[in-house]
Amino acid sequence: MSVIVLVGNKGGVGKTTLSLNLAAAFARNEPTVILDADPQGSALQWYANSEYEELLPPVFATAADLDAQVVDLQTRYRRIIIDCPPSILAPQTHAALRVGDFALIPVQPSPLDLWAMVHLERALEQARDVNPGLEALLVISQLEARTTLSRLMPDALAELDIAVAATAIRRRAVYRASALEGRSVFHMGRRGAAAAAELDQLISEVITHDR
Repeated sequence: MSVIVLVGNKGGVGKTTLSLNLAAAFARNEPTVILDADPQGSALQWYANSEYEELLPPVFATAADLDAQVVDLQTRYRRIIIDCPPSILAPQTHAALRVGDFALIPVQPSPLDLWAMVHLERALEQARDVNPGLEALLVISQLEARTTLSRLMPDALAELDIAVAATAIRRRAVYRASALEGRSVFHMGRRGAAAAAELDQLISEVITHDR
C-alpha cells in the first residue's frame, strides 16, 4: 500500500490536517509526498509558508494526468498521501479513488457527517468498479469525548459497510497551532505528544487493515 487518499463529503472534518500530519508521521521512516488535489490548496500553502521545510514531506499540486503523476512519484516515494476536495462528487476525488490503494475517511461526530456517508459509500462502490483493490477506513475526527454524539458515533458508523478505526482523532489545539507555525504535531515537542501518539496508533491500524 503506497497511495493513501484522504476523502470527505463536507468541509470542516479535519481532512487536510489529518493528511499533513499523517504524511509527516510516515516521513519519519520512509520517503513520503503529499499531493494536494483540493482547489483550496491548503496543503500547498502550509508547505510554502513554513520555515521548517526540511522537517516536512514535500507537497505538490495534482497534475491533469494523476495516474501518470502517481506512477512517476512511486519511483521516488514509498508513501503518497492525496488530500482531496471536501466533496465526493469532485472530479479530483474520483480520480484519486481510481489510483488509490487506501481511502481514509475522517468523519465528525455530527448528524450531517452521518448523512453524507451514504453518498460516500456509493462513491467507493463506483471506484471499486475500476479499482477493485481499494480499501477504506473511517476515522472519527475532532472527537470531544464528553458529548453524547461522540459517545454514540461508533455505534452509528458500525451500521455502514465501511470499517471504522478503533483510534479516534481528538479535537486538540495543537493541530491548529502546528498548522499556524508551519509544522506537524510531531515537531511540537511535549505539546504535540498526545496527538502524535494518537496518529501513530492510527497508522498502525491503517497498515494492519491493508494487509
